[in-house]
Amino acid sequence: MTEYFRPIPSLDPARPAQAQRLAGGWAWFDRVELLRRDAAPEIVSAGDVPAPILRRLVAPRPAIAGLAMNRPRIMGILNVTPDSFSDGGMHDAPAAALAHARAMSSDADMIDIGGESTRPGAQEVQVEEEIARTAPVIAAMRATGIDTPVSIDTRKARVAETALEAGADLVNDVAGLGFDAALAPLVAERAVPLCVMHSIETPATMQDDPRYDDVLLDVFDFLSERVDRAVSAGIARERIVVDPGIGFGKTLAHNLALLSRISLFHSLGCPVLLGVSRKRMIGTIGRAPEAQDRAPGSVAVALAAVAQGIQFLRVHDVAETAQALRLFLAASSGAGPEED
Repeated sequence: MTEYFRPIPSLDPARPAQAQRLAGGWAWFDRVELLRRDAAPEIVSAGDVPAPILRRLVAPRPAIAGLAMNRPRIMGILNVTPDSFSDGGMHDAPAAALAHARAMSSDADMIDIGGESTRPGAQEVQVEEEIARTAPVIAAMRATGIDTPVSIDTRKARVAETALEAGADLVNDVAGLGFDAALAPLVAERAVPLCVMHSIETPATMQDDPRYDDVLLDVFDFLSERVDRAVSAGIARERIVVDPGIGFGKTLAHNLALLSRISLFHSLGCPVLLGVSRKRMIGTIGRAPEAQDRAPGSVAVALAAVAQGIQFLRVHDVAETAQALRLFLAASSGAGPEED
């Protein structure tokens, strides 16, 4: 029977002497939740975790695209699409995209540029169109002195290749290496970081009655397999980020099950990214039907994830998230924020 070990993180300043630092970051743990598919969860001491898994839980994560993982990092969303669920059409003109990138760059640690909507029901965008939407914006950012790391949000190798040539630093694949067989070899050849996300099916069909035996463990197993696949393709494990894919082929109950125990994914030994900003669950629970009214709820979920040691927050509301994050960490630790 497979056993899964979820650290139970704390940010409390009264840290026991035997506590372990989680992933070399800001949270610590001295207990873990032992999970099995056909047995009730148990709480056990961190000292009872098998040594290989404990090493993955405590090992400091190497820098990603030059960003140290000693504090949470904000990934600002730049959708250069006409049909994204929250901001479609707002930044699809090159000048508007460049202006928004510049505005975000003062608080964002990374900017994630996407030229294909992945909202539920979205249809596939042709490669040349996706390239035309993304690569010129990245090139313009670099030409005008915006040096914030850039991730290209794409499932397609040609789009990623063109974006990397224009100055992108990371490939963010919402298909988790399940769409384009050429993507993993490209990432390996270019020696750039990769984010693998969990989803089922494609955006067009992913919300058609998604089902799991155990959503938390099923998503964990999927990401574990995809990380192994990436490593087998020549991508160094220390360059891989994992994303449980909130809202991608998941009901509200599935999303909440993942969020409440998202610290499980630290045992993959990779930084973890959360992308929940302005999504439907925020509107449902927060009673905010319009996406643009979901900043407070998005920030609340982001801070809950940071309390579980999550390293990357992919958000629309960059300045608001940055301010909340600085205060949350300062109030939790009793000290000012760590600097690079």
